[in-house]
Amino acid sequence: MRFSVEQDDELVVFTIKEPMLDSTNAPEVKGELLILCQPSVKALVIDLSLVHFCDSQGLSSLLLAHRQMKDHEGFVILVGLQEQVRNLFRISQIEYLFEFQPTIADAVAWLQS
Repeated sequence: MRFSVEQDDELVVFTIKEPMLDSTNAPEVKGELLILCQPSVKALVIDLSLVHFCDSQGLSSLLLAHRQMKDHEGFVILVGLQEQVRNLFRISQIEYLFEFQPTIADAVAWLQS
C-alpha cells in the first residue's frame, strides 16, 4: 500500500497513492488511520485524488476515520474524489458525515475560514 502522511501541528494530510481502496488494502488504511486520529489532531484531510474505485471495505476505513475524529471533536475532509467514488457516498447516504473539497489547498482554506 502506497501512501504519504504530512503533519503540521493539528492538521494531518493522508494521501492514498493507489487506484483502488478496497478489501485488499482497506485493513492497512484502517491501521494507519487509527494511528493518525489522535486527540491532538483537529483535522484529517484524506486525499483520494488517485483513487478511482472504492468498495464497502474502503468506505468502512473512511467511516472509521470519521468516528475517531468525531470522538476528538475533529474533522475529516475528503479531497479530490473521482465521480465514481463520490457516487458511493451518495448511494450510501453518508455524504453528510464528511466535508468534501476539490483540493488540499481548498480544504486548508475551509478550515481557516
